[in-house]
Amino acid sequence: MSCVLRVSFVVASLLTAALLVTAAGAARKPVLATLVGDSVSASITQVPTAEAELRRGLSLRLDVEVCRRLVHPSCVFRGASPTTAFQAVQSYGRSLGEVLVMHVGYNDSADGYAQGIDRVLRAARSQGVDSVVWVTLHETKSTYQRTNEAIERAAKRWPQIVVADWSTHSRDEPWFRRDSVHLNDAGASALASFLRVHALEAVRRAS
Repeated sequence: MSCVLRVSFVVASLLTAALLVTAAGAARKPVLATLVGDSVSASITQVPTAEAELRRGLSLRLDVEVCRRLVHPSCVFRGASPTTAFQAVQSYGRSLGEVLVMHVGYNDSADGYAQGIDRVLRAARSQGVDSVVWVTLHETKSTYQRTNEAIERAAKRWPQIVVADWSTHSRDEPWFRRDSVHLNDAGASALASFLRVHALEAVRRAS
């Protein structure tokens, strides 16, 4: 083989290798997960170790607001109302990510929640979401039980929904403040670990 041919062969081999590395890198691009939540999941952001645990191994966006509701206008906190979960999802467009984690409902009535879930799912799917982790509520009142039932029914309609059963996981645990809904520091850490497991599994499915 002539010197020119050898050089051409080496250059071509290097270019091929570079293309393969680039393709492999593109295939390993992190799957983005977005968490949309209310004041309960917002407690994670108030405990640095809990937030660090939730983010570990994830490309994660946190969008959590006090007083947030699913689709009906959010309640007022400190003179202002946050976006609804539905509005938050819509606001990201195609940048929402492949995985959506929904942890909203403590400020909602159970009436109409099922229809709200459908609206969120339709929007999320149109924006490229592959999997939705929907978190059940800690059941301290009948409203939350009916909301959880709506989540379970929605999961039968939407195969993209994976139910993360925080209600069962947190039952009888000492993780709550006096209202039995909002979390103390240990509860924030427990919720972070719980959500991380479900989000990672959803990310693996979407990869």
